[in-house]
Amino acid sequence: MNPTSLNETVDALVQTFENLKPTDLSTLSNWYAPDARFKDPFKEVQGVSAIAAVFTHMYETLHEPRFVVTERIVQGQQCFLVWDFVFRFKTGDSQTSQCIRGGSHLQFVQSDDGAWRISLHRDYWDAAEELYEKLPLVGGLMRWLKKRVNS
Repeated sequence: MNPTSLNETVDALVQTFENLKPTDLSTLSNWYAPDARFKDPFKEVQGVSAIAAVFTHMYETLHEPRFVVTERIVQGQQCFLVWDFVFRFKTGDSQTSQCIRGGSHLQFVQSDDGAWRISLHRDYWDAAEELYEKLPLVGGLMRWLKKRVNS
């Protein structure tokens, strides 16, 4: 993988994320710089192996997780991806498809071989609305709290 432009890299990256499978996690070093950082509402890690562990955990705890990128903005050495994350829980209601809407800010560096790699991957999504409100016990409490705050 050595696309000549960042736009081509982002196009290929989107294809990879939308078709990601557990067997593809060994190729994350093609996309991430060795000391890349990843942050989302639950964790912050550094290094390709730690980032791969985040994805491994996703596959261990969810049925059929997949990303659908709906928009992208590329500017300079960064991009922002808007996505839907579709999955089913492995525990509780494992039949109902869930969707979390969010975005990823990606910063890139160009390596010595000319390939663009992610140096920072930061996911933004509302854990309260997109996840906690969907959980059986916590969801009722979260919806009640939301009503109380908004009234």
